[in-house]
Amino acid sequence: MYSLRTEHSFDSAHFLAGYEGKCSNIHGHRWQVVIEVKSLTLQTNQQLNGMLVDFAQLKKDIKEEVDFLDHAFIIEKNTLKPKTVAALEEEGFQIIVLDFRPTAENMAKYFYDRMEHRGYQVKSATVYETPNNCASYEE
Repeated sequence: MYSLRTEHSFDSAHFLAGYEGKCSNIHGHRWQVVIEVKSLTLQTNQQLNGMLVDFAQLKKDIKEEVDFLDHAFIIEKNTLKPKTVAALEEEGFQIIVLDFRPTAENMAKYFYDRMEHRGYQVKSATVYETPNNCASYEE
């Protein structure tokens, strides 16, 4: 099995609704996203001969995914009052509403799915909330 790994980071704020502790308050992270893709075989066409995928394309694709969330306020759907969301949007804040609680574990699955949707055979997705704490997802 061949594998390639690349990573990219982004900054954003979130909170964990229903959590008892500091993380129930709005706070920020420098999220580090590590994606590892896999294949049993290597490409044989001229341009990509001997490669799993083009690193340049893989880096571009993960950058697009993380840049979408960069400097945004990530919230779980229905965790803030509609008036609060409307007021934040009126002030020009970028709000990303997700169908799940934005934990490191769920964010790892999110990036795994996003890269698979782009056509990669993903081996694992790891998301660091801090330099020492991360969560991974793999099937």
